[in-house]
Amino acid sequence: MATRLIASIACALLAGAAHAADVSVAVAANFTAPMQKIAAAFEADTGHKAVLSFGATGAFYAQIRNGAPFQVLLAADDETPAKLEKEGAVLAGTRFTYATGKLVLWSAQAGVVDSQGEVLAKGTFERIAVANPKLAPYGLAAVETLTKMNLLDRLQPRFVQGENIAQTYQFIATGNATLGFVALSQVMVDGAISKGSAWVVPDNLHSPIRQDAVVLLAGKDNAAAIALMAYLKGEKARGIIRSYGYAL
Repeated sequence: MATRLIASIACALLAGAAHAADVSVAVAANFTAPMQKIAAAFEADTGHKAVLSFGATGAFYAQIRNGAPFQVLLAADDETPAKLEKEGAVLAGTRFTYATGKLVLWSAQAGVVDSQGEVLAKGTFERIAVANPKLAPYGLAAVETLTKMNLLDRLQPRFVQGENIAQTYQFIATGNATLGFVALSQVMVDGAISKGSAWVVPDNLHSPIRQDAVVLLAGKDNAAAIALMAYLKGEKARGIIRSYGYAL
């Protein structure tokens, strides 16, 4: 009896392993930390493995159009997935908003950024880091913010431009820029700013940063791709997303 039971369990485990799959996921750089946690939970709960690549949404778009074998895209905007959908590169019916991002003006140094962002008008800094607005939606949101504050022309000569939001964060963290615009998720731990000083930019100063996910055509027959999209809509993933300051 015990032998038959052990054999049955072994067969079940082997069957589960046989159905497990890998999925190649292009992830917007701002979503690095939460997606790493989600991917670990996804693998533990389903057996499927999400193989993650992080970068700028604009760069991912170019790579996908040039044949990169990504199966799922988690973008930093809603425009790029919609564009890919119109171009026939997306599995129909899979696009949805998995998070709405928050822009933050941040310095690695305490006391540099005040709670109202008035440091921008005072200009008491040499360099300000901003992600490339042509590639990174958070960079575009930063430019929109400075435009609404009538500060873009004055501050643009001080820009240190990152290729994506991860590089922009590094410019600030290493002191190559005194302050800069990054995603709130990059500087938040357990619901609070982890270090330095920050101003969370009001939503009315820039367009909403709606971040959409899609299954790309390369993933249309991949069970792990479909499972990951469902997992992102579940409460465990949503709880992780909220903990990094995103709205849902």
